[in-house]
Amino acid sequence: MEILKTVGLKKYYGSGVSLVKALDGVDLSVEEGEFAAVVGSSGSGKSTLLHMLGGLDYPTAGKVIVDGKDISALKETELTIFRRRNIGFIFQNYNLVPVLNVYENVVLPLELDGEKPDRDFVREVMKTLGIYERRTSMPNQLSGGQQQRVAIARALASKPAIILADEPTGNLDSRNSKEVVGLLKVTGEQFAQTIVMITHNESLAQLCSRVIRIEDGRIWKSDIGGNGSESGGIWKSNVAVNGSEDGRIWKSNIGGNESETGTGAHLPGWQGRGQR
Repeated sequence: MEILKTVGLKKYYGSGVSLVKALDGVDLSVEEGEFAAVVGSSGSGKSTLLHMLGGLDYPTAGKVIVDGKDISALKETELTIFRRRNIGFIFQNYNLVPVLNVYENVVLPLELDGEKPDRDFVREVMKTLGIYERRTSMPNQLSGGQQQRVAIARALASKPAIILADEPTGNLDSRNSKEVVGLLKVTGEQFAQTIVMITHNESLAQLCSRVIRIEDGRIWKSDIGGNGSESGGIWKSNVAVNGSEDGRIWKSNIGGNESETGTGAHLPGWQGRGQR
């Protein structure tokens, strides 16, 4: 089932000789349950794309459709409500509220929306992420990796249609970076969650189930496939493949190594999002 789609998505800044085409006609489709990485060089448009997907900014032209809803056509108040209920965000800087403890940070978006937290679900998410025992701790008592786990739990707590992660490992060392991406993968699978992650890190991108390459505001496609092809645009294999800088979409059936965190136990009875 298609959960996220863009059609002719454009975002321009300035005009005339100062015109910058941050996104220049992006057509993208993400299926429910995918863990997709968007990679590209600095200035390629990947962060702008995430802002458009999350309804943090309006496009110059085109559509962004999330769970069947064209969010690019919503008014600001409607968009704010839709975003709060249907899109989970994970940022590089964690964005935890310093005066709230771990549990309070996790359920804060739900309470702001007037929703009663599903305590059993929140507890299972926090246990999976290894932070349940720290639920009464304050953010300044946690390591960077632990704070990012809290941010992941917060994004999952409302059972959103999609989770958007913007360079979620940018402030972490290599070991914690792999651990956080591994946890994103594990929790995405366990809780039937769709995740789109922006990253500049090629090795982390290969842990995802799909890698989308963007350059100059465009996602490039080709019908030529096959492993190791120098001209192919859609790559398919049973394991993650090594990166290329050619601005193409690659696909793999397995997104690389399994999580190194050992937290991949299946949660019986979980039916996925929307089961509030």
